[in-house]
Amino acid sequence: MIAFVSGPVAALAPDTAVVEVGGIGMAVQCTPGTLATLRVGQPARLATSLVVREDSLTLYGFADDDERQTFELLQTASGVGPRLAQAMLAVHSPDALRQAFASADEKALTAVPGIGKKGAQKLLLELKDRLGKPVGSAAAAPAHAAAGWRDQLQAALVGLGYAAREADEAVEAVAPRAEAVLADGGQPQVGQLLRAALQTLNRAR
Repeated sequence: MIAFVSGPVAALAPDTAVVEVGGIGMAVQCTPGTLATLRVGQPARLATSLVVREDSLTLYGFADDDERQTFELLQTASGVGPRLAQAMLAVHSPDALRQAFASADEKALTAVPGIGKKGAQKLLLELKDRLGKPVGSAAAAPAHAAAGWRDQLQAALVGLGYAAREADEAVEAVAPRAEAVLADGGQPQVGQLLRAALQTLNRAR
């Protein structure tokens, strides 16, 4: 198993980072939140999980070991593959997921693309006791996201190669969506906002 990769970031894409390891470029699938912390040419260390299929080898990368362990535990539920597990981590932090399962929060799970009401109920039954108890302050997460979603989104867009002016315009274009979530007492999800921002940039070109 490849436990982590470490080296300079050679390239960034909306869902992938290429990290140079010993002269070899390792393509690593990452969430938008993780990609937002990376910069081309700067050193990075990503915890990784290698998913082996008959026709592919896919390396998934994470900000830390907690994310990787949560990613692997999520896949112990029937019907949860690596893409859905990564989607869950794109929307919620590991501790927010632990909180969601501990409190049987269906709404938090259905916020993940690809999970409906019945799917959320099934996951709550299967994973309730597998992820463990929350270890941090999940209640503080929305406040942090409220203060930082603009900076995270701006950094992610610049990291993908867009000019600061383009990134600013894309952030403003999706700001109403984020503000609506905050007004409802929710937490803006940088991954979803990044996808929406990229769509506005593609239309502008």
